[in-house]
Amino acid sequence: MASHRRPKQPTHRYTGILTVTAAAAVAVSTQPASADPLPDPNKKGVQARIDRLYEQATQATETYNGAKERADALQRQVGVFQDEAARKQGELNELRDRLGTVATGQYRSGGLDPSLQLLLSQDPDGYLEKASALDRIGERQSALLKDFLSQQRALQQHRQEAGRKLKDLDSTQQELRGRKTEIQGKLREAQQLLNTLSAKERSRIAAEQDRANRAGARAELGDEASASQRAAAAFRAAQGRVGKPYVWGAAGPDSFDCSGLTSWAFRQAGISLPRTSQAQAGVGTRLDSLGDLRPGDLIIMRTDLSHVGFYAGNGQILHSPKPGAQVRYESIARSGMPFMWGVRLS
Repeated sequence: MASHRRPKQPTHRYTGILTVTAAAAVAVSTQPASADPLPDPNKKGVQARIDRLYEQATQATETYNGAKERADALQRQVGVFQDEAARKQGELNELRDRLGTVATGQYRSGGLDPSLQLLLSQDPDGYLEKASALDRIGERQSALLKDFLSQQRALQQHRQEAGRKLKDLDSTQQELRGRKTEIQGKLREAQQLLNTLSAKERSRIAAEQDRANRAGARAELGDEASASQRAAAAFRAAQGRVGKPYVWGAAGPDSFDCSGLTSWAFRQAGISLPRTSQAQAGVGTRLDSLGDLRPGDLIIMRTDLSHVGFYAGNGQILHSPKPGAQVRYESIARSGMPFMWGVRLS
């Protein structure tokens, strides 16, 4: 099978910004090893525990991304309701001034009309419900008063809705803080496990990760036609990010988590995707067989749908896999994550 012409790969650079992920990346510790800590006699067991912690951190990251997306939407909604409430308050004040002017004129001309007395009462709604009162209200005054009461109700509704949205926002922000703490804890625990290994063992693990990153910077891709023109454009955008580091919660252009890469790439192609892998699993056309996939299709991984990447052809996935790794190509069969289904966007 012929190969696609490989795109020119970007120079591998590491971000200079210190992040929790970078702190937990699989790298040789720069701290002097004054005395090797007691190593776990089963080094494979330590590596398995580290891998599991990274998996848990990426799973928690997708939950964090979902909460962040909800929080951003709620923040926008709160702003809309607050702006609308302020606008309606201004309109209400203006209407009250107009009614006050009418009342002042009537008082000067010989007394306050009963219809305007109800404006000053504690229960104007109750007054209006009395049919006999309507007979004493002039057409213009009645329209003004009804408008006033309508605006008053609308203002109250907007204030109540803004209050509910603010309550939801506070709850979602608490969830965000909890998920952030969880992710940081998993990455910190992984780093602590790494520190229990000898310098030689840490060097070996770092070298293995570096080889995986370098090998994943290229792939022998199949000749399959792309799923669609826009999917092809998104796939090319993702290919241009090969070598960029995994950072939890990041959505480009210089670092990514798994769904951050796919959502960013499709945005370059003019398609807006949900932020999380679980939500992306439900868009487009579902493909249950790997044999039906074409380059540019999304691949949903893990039973909890917590990982997503691009099908790259020839049994390869292009993705941002985990802390310490870079955006890279990888064999789906060797990724260590079960394939659930593919998603094709038109």
